[in-house]
Amino acid sequence: MSDPSHQKIGRILVANRGEIALRVMRTARAQGIQTVAVYSQADAQAPHVHYADDAVLLGPAPVSESYLKGDAIIAAALAREVDAIHPGYGFLSENADFARAVSGAGLTFIGPPADAIEVMGDKAAAKRRMIAAGVPCVPGYEGEDQTEARFLEAADAIGFPLMVKAAAGGGGRGMRLVTAAEDLPDALRLARSEAENAFGSGELILEKAIIEPRHVEVQVFADLHGHVIHLGERDCSVQRRHQKVVEEAPCPVMTPALREAMGTAAVEAARAVNYSGAGTVEFLLDGSGAFFFLEMNTRLQVEHPVTELVTGLDLVALQIAVAEGRPLGIEQHEVALTGHAIEVRLYAEDPAQDFLPATGSVHHWHPAESLRVDAGIESGSEVSPYYDSMVAKVIAYGDTRDAARRKLIEGLGDTALFGIVSNRDFLIDVLGQPSFAAGEATTAFIGDVYGESGWTAPPLTDEALAAAGLVEHALGRREAIAESGSVSPELLDWSSARDLTTLLRYELTDGSHDVSVRADGTGRYRVDTGGAELSAELLALSEDSALLSLDGAHVNVRFWRHPSGRLFLALPAQSLDLLDSALLAAAGEEIAGSGVVTAPMHGQLLEIMVREGDRVAKGDKLAVLEAMKMQHEILADVDGIVKSVVAAAGSQIAADERIIEIEPDDQEAGD
Repeated sequence: MSDPSHQKIGRILVANRGEIALRVMRTARAQGIQTVAVYSQADAQAPHVHYADDAVLLGPAPVSESYLKGDAIIAAALAREVDAIHPGYGFLSENADFARAVSGAGLTFIGPPADAIEVMGDKAAAKRRMIAAGVPCVPGYEGEDQTEARFLEAADAIGFPLMVKAAAGGGGRGMRLVTAAEDLPDALRLARSEAENAFGSGELILEKAIIEPRHVEVQVFADLHGHVIHLGERDCSVQRRHQKVVEEAPCPVMTPALREAMGTAAVEAARAVNYSGAGTVEFLLDGSGAFFFLEMNTRLQVEHPVTELVTGLDLVALQIAVAEGRPLGIEQHEVALTGHAIEVRLYAEDPAQDFLPATGSVHHWHPAESLRVDAGIESGSEVSPYYDSMVAKVIAYGDTRDAARRKLIEGLGDTALFGIVSNRDFLIDVLGQPSFAAGEATTAFIGDVYGESGWTAPPLTDEALAAAGLVEHALGRREAIAESGSVSPELLDWSSARDLTTLLRYELTDGSHDVSVRADGTGRYRVDTGGAELSAELLALSEDSALLSLDGAHVNVRFWRHPSGRLFLALPAQSLDLLDSALLAAAGEEIAGSGVVTAPMHGQLLEIMVREGDRVAKGDKLAVLEAMKMQHEILADVDGIVKSVVAAAGSQIAADERIIEIEPDDQEAGD
């Protein structure tokens, strides 16, 4: 951070992408500050690029050739004559060398001093500094002697269970839980290898394992005039593989005395490294109320919106003010926490497949209008395999925790992300779990609730099938009206010859589901799902939403239809990707004989049975795609030679993406 005499910032380069780049730019624009975006070739059409006042291409998609190129970012900043660089989070945000290089180039780094980043980025050094400052720390070993013998000796003194952790980095990498002495050598070896690959350093530390704690962090802020305050805490206990999924403020079990103690410890931690700007001090909180320093994140956190909502402060605006040398302008006693806020991270991933990341095109994106949504996507965006799979943060605020929770569930039910698999339904399920509703979730929550088998999508209900059938019928009726010119409303769904019935067949894991929608001529329908017959009514229909009545119960549905005929539905608790088997067969007939084998829908390629140069006959099995809860065999549509295998087994693949190319035999090619 520059000295207090720095002039006002008028132009900022945001050295990041996605939702955090947009988040920073919105506050900058609100303050009359111009913004410059940086982007990779994969992000050329990304929303943050379009939103900024100017944009600079860094290089190809891989982060090592784009967003991690500090010298290229600084060169772009100088070329565009910016005053400051905001690093967002991730990438170079906690890179001390980058912070020094920014200052060395005469620019303001909107973040803490490089020395503070350096100390807090090393878990061993940070813990030693915290112990010296009197901040409560987990018993452990953070010494420079990294021999196996010394670790075994230290482990014996600490006691099991314990955690092996990488001294550098975070995010769960280079981390192992060890319950017995005989398992420690292997854990050290694996953690060291993982740490070296992830962070370039194999240094490790040991910490006593705090079983089933809460993960509670305190937001701190410091200016260049010696003022350090905290803005309350956030509970981030709901995690998968040490990655946060749900965050909230305040912590459900916080007391005034505990908040004062944790806040004081966090402020002392910041003072110990001469901190300035925004930072987060993370603690483990056990059931007795004891808390222990975990680490300090020397940047703005992903989950900062929940703090903004309960304090009424704009944390990015505070960052800019501190970077300009202005005082915080708020004293500790003036910080008040009002109401409750909960944030969930919307990921492009499949929770039913061990949270496997997903990629592909966003066909349709509809964020809930009732919530704060910080998103890095829009309809038509591409979710790339090169970057983190989080596409948006969805945040609800309420007067009470339960009000915020219920509002978030309702808002997620009205959120549609079509084209790629997401964790939307999983998040709704998490928020509805009794232990979460009661505020009892610890870091063991996901394991305790979902077990080793993990989360599974809820079974398809008759109501969901009926909703799909009625929407399909309504869309078909709308298309027919568009093609037929003027039709009297009284004649819709009426025929003198026979009942007007829409027949559909959906193929799913548990078999075929036949759905019939029959109009009764009064504006109502009978929908037969094979398992039930429901009385239905279409109450409202827009371009992407419908309000239905199913046996008297109102159901809001978000939908989008792909040109192939696939129907995407977002119901209040379940997302569906359905295709009538008649349309699937028709689509297959249209492309038959081309030799180009594409994925009929988004899914995971489980197996590829052929290699380049293989001869295949029409009807031979080429690959197996798992999608829509079932396995689909992909067959050759021609006789010929495999020209190329484009996709890889085990990968996620988008609809219409090429898998294999076959060179048809001469006779086939000439047809």
